Amino acid sequence: MKLDLSLSNLSKAFPEDFTPDQKARAQTLFLKKLSVKAHTFYGGKMQTVPKAGVYGFNWFNVWYTPGVSKVSTTIRDDNDTSFALSNRGNLVAVVSDSTRVLGDGDCTPPGGLGVMEGKAFLMKYLGGVDSIALCVDSRDKDGKHDPDKIIEFVKMLQPSVGAVNLEDISQPNCYKVLDELRESCDIPVWHDDAQGTASVTLAGLLNALHLAGKKLSEAKIVLLGAGASNTTIARLIMADGGRGENIVMFDTKGSLHRNRKDIEADPRHYRKWELCLATNPDCVPTEAEALKGADVLIALSTPGPDTVKREWIRSMAPKAIVFCCANPVPEIWPYAAKEEGAYIVATGRGDFPNQVNNSVCFPGILKGALAVRARKITDAMAIRCAHSLADFARKRGIDPDNIVATMEETEVFAHEAADVAMQAIADGAARVEATWQGVYDKAMADITASRNMTKDLMAMGYIAQPPMEMLQQTLDEAIAEVR
Repeated sequence: MKLDLSLSNLSKAFPEDFTPDQKARAQTLFLKKLSVKAHTFYGGKMQTVPKAGVYGFNWFNVWYTPGVSKVSTTIRDDNDTSFALSNRGNLVAVVSDSTRVLGDGDCTPPGGLGVMEGKAFLMKYLGGVDSIALCVDSRDKDGKHDPDKIIEFVKMLQPSVGAVNLEDISQPNCYKVLDELRESCDIPVWHDDAQGTASVTLAGLLNALHLAGKKLSEAKIVLLGAGASNTTIARLIMADGGRGENIVMFDTKGSLHRNRKDIEADPRHYRKWELCLATNPDCVPTEAEALKGADVLIALSTPGPDTVKREWIRSMAPKAIVFCCANPVPEIWPYAAKEEGAYIVATGRGDFPNQVNNSVCFPGILKGALAVRARKITDAMAIRCAHSLADFARKRGIDPDNIVATMEETEVFAHEAADVAMQAIADGAARVEATWQGVYDKAMADITASRNMTKDLMAMGYIAQPPMEMLQQTLDEAIAEVR
């Protein structure tokens, strides 16, 4: 077993007599088991390091008292100087109540720390953005999760950060939290599960349709799952040219349509009710019926592998596009969807081709918003990020197994940052002006510095290499469990 956990290396690690299903299950088990062991080995993923030098102990008189008094009074007289005189201009708070952690549901407030630290890790390494994981207890005295507690918490912390990344907040609370904070805060508040997933999904969809020779405005699209991600995906698709009459969406009780009185009666589900009115005019009732002749399936629902049925895929239109993005296990295994005729298959996982994951979106869009000290992230900025990601991939070449850029393509994040910054200026959301090239160059410099610092820490031994025995033992455990 090698430290390289790339798809090509992992595929060689499992026994040749394993079926595709066994390999997929063993792969998932291996990654889960290794994650616990690796997190234990390192004691988490993030630490705090200085960004300023210490050239003798008298420099503490500059970084702290008495010199720093002038910094405090300068910011007091003009709060916007805090973006330049502190790390606020490059700092994001990753905030969660841990009520919908990946595919695991409510994990208790501290249960989301692994994911939030992971978000901070990706943000720093991929986008050159500093961030801090903040898991909060939003429960009231009766144990119910109160969205107003999250709203108040974010309002209180916003003087310390340049943006807020909301994460893993269950619906319907997530809608109220995002919508209220987007309007009331003076910094960008971004819900990555909703807007981030929607942006990268739209990017992948644009390129998949391009390869299939189909148009967004004409595509028949079925969305399985009506949580924060899919409802936002549907909204951005329609904002970018998709037609509501060609869209059918399903939640756990059936399809969304104008006769869903249960949704209409609950004001907390106002986003779902908007989609009931805007989509599925024929009130198509079942997934099987909706998917007959459909061009696209976008599933962000219950983890599989049998949530999406093989016969559903078989009934879709020629050159069907299937996004099965539940974590940790997709609604249908990619190999199964391909066997049933799917032309392009994407998942949310990096160990399969076509990862449609917000990791290639949020570092870039937040970097762009921070670059111009944006006051909010508009829907136009999210759509511009999607097109930036799609255009970047198309210019370097795409194919059915490679529809979007990956985390390994460093420049994509700087491209996104520059495009998003320009859109923020156009939307009137920016505090400061900037040029596309200026934002791109600064983003590339920060990203390069962040990656080089990590490599240097590894080379110098400050970040220790996990023992090879740990990987091999974990692999053996996964194989034995699947057998």
